[in-house]
Amino acid sequence: MGSASVGSASVGAARVGAAGATARAAVRPVGTPPGTPPGDEGAIGGGRSGRGKDKSKAAKRRRRTNILTAAAAVMVILLGAGVVGGTYFFDDVDLPPPVSEDQSNVIKYSNGQTIAKLGEQNRTVVPEAKINKIVEHAVAAAEDKNFYDHHGIDMKGIVRAAWNNFTGGATQGASTITQQYARHAADLKAISINRKLREAVIARKLESQYNKDQIMGMYLNYIYLGEGRYGIEAAAQGYFGKSVQTPAGQKNAITPYEAAVLASIIKQPEPEPGNGHKGYDPNYNRAAAIDRWEYTMKNMLEKNWISQAEYDARKYPKVKPIAKAGGNSATSGPVGVVMRHVRAELAEMGISPQEFDKGGLTVTTTINPAVQKAAEEAGSRKSETSPMNAKPATYQAAVIGIDPKTGGVMGYYGGDDPNGLDYGGYMDGQSLKVTGGQSPGSTFKIYTLAAGLKEDISFKTTWDGSKVRPNGKEINNADAPPGKVCGGKIKYCDLETSTIRSYNFAFYWMADAIGREKVIQAAVDAGVQHMFPDKGAAVDLTKTNASTWKKNFDNEVAFGQYRVPPLEHAEGVATIVAGGIHNNAHFIKEVRKVDSETGKVTIINKQKVAGKRVFDEAQMSNLQGVMAKIVEEDDRDLKDGRESIAKSGTWEFNGGSGDTWFVGGIPQLAATVWVGGKNNKVELKDGKKDMFGAGTPSKIWKKFLDAASEAMKWDNEDFPKRVETGNPDSPYANGQEPPPPPVQQTDPNQGCPLGGIFGCDNQQPNGGNNNGGNNGGNNNGGPGNGGGNPGGGNNNGGNGPNGGNTNLPTNQGED
Repeated sequence: MGSASVGSASVGAARVGAAGATARAAVRPVGTPPGTPPGDEGAIGGGRSGRGKDKSKAAKRRRRTNILTAAAAVMVILLGAGVVGGTYFFDDVDLPPPVSEDQSNVIKYSNGQTIAKLGEQNRTVVPEAKINKIVEHAVAAAEDKNFYDHHGIDMKGIVRAAWNNFTGGATQGASTITQQYARHAADLKAISINRKLREAVIARKLESQYNKDQIMGMYLNYIYLGEGRYGIEAAAQGYFGKSVQTPAGQKNAITPYEAAVLASIIKQPEPEPGNGHKGYDPNYNRAAAIDRWEYTMKNMLEKNWISQAEYDARKYPKVKPIAKAGGNSATSGPVGVVMRHVRAELAEMGISPQEFDKGGLTVTTTINPAVQKAAEEAGSRKSETSPMNAKPATYQAAVIGIDPKTGGVMGYYGGDDPNGLDYGGYMDGQSLKVTGGQSPGSTFKIYTLAAGLKEDISFKTTWDGSKVRPNGKEINNADAPPGKVCGGKIKYCDLETSTIRSYNFAFYWMADAIGREKVIQAAVDAGVQHMFPDKGAAVDLTKTNASTWKKNFDNEVAFGQYRVPPLEHAEGVATIVAGGIHNNAHFIKEVRKVDSETGKVTIINKQKVAGKRVFDEAQMSNLQGVMAKIVEEDDRDLKDGRESIAKSGTWEFNGGSGDTWFVGGIPQLAATVWVGGKNNKVELKDGKKDMFGAGTPSKIWKKFLDAASEAMKWDNEDFPKRVETGNPDSPYANGQEPPPPPVQQTDPNQGCPLGGIFGCDNQQPNGGNNNGGNNGGNNNGGPGNGGGNPGGGNNNGGNGPNGGNTNLPTNQGED
């Protein structure tokens, strides 16, 4: 007999675009002829046809035939009604299976603020038991004031509807609330006698299996109430910013007057096309909405659902205006790109696309609105304050901020078009798969260094930049002339200088010595998952091994030749900022689902905050200490003296720059910035000069971190004190022995060099005026510029108070 259960609250409105739209059934109304006035309580589509009566003989004959047909139909209905009361009419009319209404998924920022509602319908299913009774009473008053008294069928209405439908009167439905829901549950669309009979049978079966409250709950979660809102909860939130679940008498509870507004919209939620009736949404047709509201209020008083005093004090409440399209939607703006990452993570949690489309999820993301704003304003060309603002339209930036303590992505700018290319993660919006990346250049050296430090290589080791590759090709060193590299010490340049100046040779030979697979393994440990060879598809580094890596990538992997997704690189950067503790980069903080029948909240998934140490803590402090010097070198100090670490990077294109990066961060936020071509690679310029990572990308990086730090009110926190690790005489290093210092001749009688011609008579305990002094000799470098260590000067001068690289132009090795 079809006694399938229809859950009391797992229901709502029909899908967007579903057929069978009728005003009384609370779905989008079908059109009626222009000028049609509102109909009576049973009218479908808003009222009478408005056509004049045809007085021809043929028309009279048709009307007589219709009358006879109508009389027969009424008899059938009456006979059917008798059967309904006894044997449920025809046995083949089954109670339909449960209707589980699609809901929206609520996506929130980390602070609980709503980002967007995703899904085919803006609906939140609520348990009937939690719905404020005044709302249920208002709906009954508007749609079916005898709802609590009848058994699901209005026989007088059915007879009147049948008569009018066959005699040229108004097209009528005369449906009770139970019948309206029965029509939806059984997917009955056509307006016909057969449909009305089946609707009546199903309504009676519903009434025999469920009580009035349960049926009302099904109906309230189903109805459409205009402006894209399905179900009573979405309507209450949309029109009044309130929840129907707030108990009466409590703060922000729905009032009887507001409930009557919502109930009055149900009859016709939207304007008809053309010159048809404008419906009862007060934002579209306030006068008609107020008239309908008065009708509802009067019925509420008649049924004693409100007091006389409440009725007398009635005042039409203020309704929220129509929301601007795309104002806070996942389908507009840069934050929309985040949604595909949310979808991908939900799939990883086992939530299928079908379950997601069904809705009912509340997803709290890791995105912080203040950090997100800082990322967008720093990276988007549309931002007037962004360093990208004046750049050509063919340029594109990506800005990613990750909490190094958790891996949560706090800010993500991957482009302005949420349906376009994701320049942060290169995640396809349909397949949710990674489809591309960019060459990280020298920023990839952080992994080469992590691998080298793990092999006990010290920053004091020296490397030979004059050596050529096995194929005879020279190694480019940031375009610096060989004689200028490392201040003329190209054959024995220390690793620290090579890192700060971004020379490539030390990293090439380090990968050659320890094995490039160890460099790649360090990148994998930090968080890089995909890398693209020169030709072919991406290699999934997490599912392949060293033999595959060695086959697809050469030693240039050590200084960033091969493309990687910026988001994965950002995850790796966060591992370095966190001192060697890896956390998976993620966008979801928590997923909750509310049981539509019980209201019980279930936490489906929650972010894991415990990371995994992948690199030695002391070695990371050593690396961080060198990266801190790069910030000073590139003049990108943050506001208020906030300590930061960084690495710049550039990869060439057409003899110029094609990908530029600046990565690093502060203890509270790891920041990764990429600037390159939009859609296709272009040769990047800063003015008339080639763009380098230390140019526009570093400016974006600084702006992002300064703004985020200020907005979040973070303390000025320092990185751990540097611990120098490794073996300065590592067998992996290939630097040549530096030439011995020149031998000084001394006068055996005076003990002074060459008879004291260099001012031996005035020699100070830590060095003479002409030969160095504490911080450098006056004549050979000047105070603070000589580069000498205590006790000796430096004849070549230098860059800092206690030493520096000699004879290096300020832009040499810029990366």
